[in-house]
Amino acid sequence: MKSLEMLNKKNIIKVVIILLLYILGKIMLEQGIIPPHIESNIYIIGINIILAVSLNLINGFTGQFSLGHAGFMALGAYASAVVTSLYGKDFIFGILAAAVITAIAGLIIGIPSLRLKGDYLAIATLGFAEIIKVLLENYEKVGGAAGMNDIPFYTTWTWLYFVVVATIILINNFIRSYQGRACIAIREDEIAAEAMGVNTTYYKVMAFVIGAAFAGIAGALYANYMYYIKPSDFGFMKSIDILVMVVFGGIGSISGSVVGAIVLAVVSALLQDAMEYRMLIYAVILMIIMLYRPQGILGQNGLKSIKKWIKKLLRKEETADASANS
Repeated sequence: MKSLEMLNKKNIIKVVIILLLYILGKIMLEQGIIPPHIESNIYIIGINIILAVSLNLINGFTGQFSLGHAGFMALGAYASAVVTSLYGKDFIFGILAAAVITAIAGLIIGIPSLRLKGDYLAIATLGFAEIIKVLLENYEKVGGAAGMNDIPFYTTWTWLYFVVVATIILINNFIRSYQGRACIAIREDEIAAEAMGVNTTYYKVMAFVIGAAFAGIAGALYANYMYYIKPSDFGFMKSIDILVMVVFGGIGSISGSVVGAIVLAVVSALLQDAMEYRMLIYAVILMIIMLYRPQGILGQNGLKSIKKWIKKLLRKEETADASANS
């Protein structure tokens, strides 16, 4: 009973914090306390969090190597743009269309491609993303290479905030479920998982479809915030951007994905006047991370991992000081 009471108290505290952050953000945005350029970065960070968390489900928790996330984002963005702009429907229908279309695409791509592993899977998913980009560039009904404009603005703070929160909660709950444990077992040792009776293909496809659907939702939020989208927004470099967020924050860590999305969005904003050096800076950051923190900033254990790392560094310094004094 006490444990249940503590659990309920923790949940109530979490809900209160979530609502307070929402109210604080809404007041600051509506009152103009946050400058427009910072506001736009906040929206991009929110969208990137959804992308990073959903890719981490595929790459981090299931152990697959997908480079096609930008393709799913593109499908979701154009699906929502068509539904809300060309057909004049409400944003909820745009989001639903984005989620359903990208989930179906994830299923169609996932069934054959997830039989591949490692680099072969990465190449297959990257090929899918490039095919989507080329098809959109040559489909004149959605503007072709010039893109679509006059997309209705529906991505308000309320929509963004609660979709981000829902994404984190739903994927976190999935990971803690039996299905999520099966995905983690596949990541750790696919052959052993299969020997234990886990249907590895089924769970890999399931994770891939869920990740694709959330990437599509992120695309819908992006399209209905930017007013204008074009196929080149969803090229190879966008997939790399999302992957860097996952690796930087910590593969197999939801909190790491959030941190990675925030930090790299801040770095990108600071490099606004020198975008040609952005990927160079990303490469340097990744090299430093791989050398000193190969599991990412937070690692698989989230905040607990970073606390252990700091303690380890402090112990090393104390040992070095003791050796020097002796």
